Amino acid sequence: MKIHLTSVFVDDQAKAEQFYTEILGFMKKHDVPLGEEARWLTVVSPDEPDGTELLLEPAGHPAVKPYRDALVRDGIPLAQFAVEDVKAEYERLRALGVRFTQEPVEMGPVTTAVLEDTCGNLIQIATKPR
Repeated sequence: MKIHLTSVFVDDQAKAEQFYTEILGFMKKHDVPLGEEARWLTVVSPDEPDGTELLLEPAGHPAVKPYRDALVRDGIPLAQFAVEDVKAEYERLRALGVRFTQEPVEMGPVTTAVLEDTCGNLIQIATKPR
């Protein structure tokens, strides 16, 4: 068994698509219309185009807002993405205007930082432990 798909709830799929592809560097995998407003919109790492997909899922369910608001209020990231060098990625993303709620912090064998995805979520980037 392996993880095939996971999701993040987003306020605006077009805005999320732009942020996750043009800023974070993911690649669009699927974009299927679902009615008038929603899409089955997934992105993947360009390094693993057949790897785990991230569904940019509309945040319309009534449970989403209180859940995400609580996570953001408590500073808890919704997801974590691996990067080779957190400090370099932090600098690259800051230069693109990304807002961070936590600058790079060394935590034993990993370094982490937390950013806002412009769509209602906190996302942690981290180095893989060696």
